[in-house]
Amino acid sequence: MAPGLLDLVHLTTWAACAVIKLPQLVAVLRAGSAWGLSVTSLLLELGGLLVFLRYQIYYDYPLETYLEYPIIIAQDAILLYCVMHFSGKAKRALFYAVVFLGVWYMLTLQKWIIDLSMNLCTFISAASKLVQLQHLWQTEDSGQASALTWGMGAYTCAILIRFIVMLILNIWVTVTILHYRKTRKTD
Repeated sequence: MAPGLLDLVHLTTWAACAVIKLPQLVAVLRAGSAWGLSVTSLLLELGGLLVFLRYQIYYDYPLETYLEYPIIIAQDAILLYCVMHFSGKAKRALFYAVVFLGVWYMLTLQKWIIDLSMNLCTFISAASKLVQLQHLWQTEDSGQASALTWGMGAYTCAILIRFIVMLILNIWVTVTILHYRKTRKTD
């Protein structure tokens, strides 16, 4: 990809992350309802984002490589509170905040904890999407779920398609090498 185009993609991805939850927040606040949104999905998403952020800080990565995460986390926390408020569960927000702060601290008690957590981060994030899908399928109603928010999320992940394609091709080459190595030994 040309350097100018890559810079543009990076900038637009960061810009999308900076406002990614705002359409969802506006939809919930306008409706005065959180119908269509899963608290469990939001909790998992927030947990995955916090693990990723903690990992980046722990290993002293440059701020520009993860700057969007504190912004998304703040938006997610506000959205989670709004969803809990409109679902009649606002009192639980303090409990979840204490749990997240405790986990934030515990993640770095031992190096292996933060490393293992980071390895599980993709599964946690994927689980949050699957839980939201399950919620939508069960209710058969999208309620206040914002297609714009989810679309921006898809856009911010699209840049990773290159890595997925390369992963698949690298696995394919590895399997092919092992296949031919195996058949060569039997001759």
